[in-house]
Amino acid sequence: MASTAEALVRLCDPGAEVSAHYLIAESGEVLALVAEEMRAWHAGAGEWAGITDVNSHSIGIELANPGDRPFAHRQMQALERLLPQIMARWSILPRNVIGHSDMAPSRKGDPGRRFDWRRLALRGFSVWPEPRPALPDRFAADLAAFGYPAVPPEHLLAAFRLRFRPGTSGPQRSQDAEMAAGLAGLYRP
Repeated sequence: MASTAEALVRLCDPGAEVSAHYLIAESGEVLALVAEEMRAWHAGAGEWAGITDVNSHSIGIELANPGDRPFAHRQMQALERLLPQIMARWSILPRNVIGHSDMAPSRKGDPGRRFDWRRLALRGFSVWPEPRPALPDRFAADLAAFGYPAVPPEHLLAAFRLRFRPGTSGPQRSQDAEMAAGLAGLYRP
């Protein structure tokens, strides 16, 4: 959506069959749209860490941004105030703070390459891997250990890069594999 106003109209339109628990405006205003105890329809078809009904197992936060610009500083600050509250109420681990592109890599690309995942990780609201030596042909398995679903390799690589290596393109590189190994290493010995 091009603006918060357009996003709000869409998220509140029953015919659109999409909703979210929260919408954060570019100004930093947090709009509560669906009670956290209720199911919102923000994720759609996808999977994370073996959960295939992501809508029933998550709190949906939408950030007003058309995807072609950085997220506003006040918007990120509002997210950083909201996330720890939600994480505490629902015992959500930083590894399970994800974007649509993580749980539905074949069909969603948001929040996109301009979203600052590293910033969230530095504040303890997400994770960021330290590169580790990678074993050959382990990229998909390493990302599955982190929580990514089994999807075609090109979709998995694109989703991984949107979050952990924005701006990178072309065939898979050793840095991709090393960061994926770092993610997997967070959750297995």
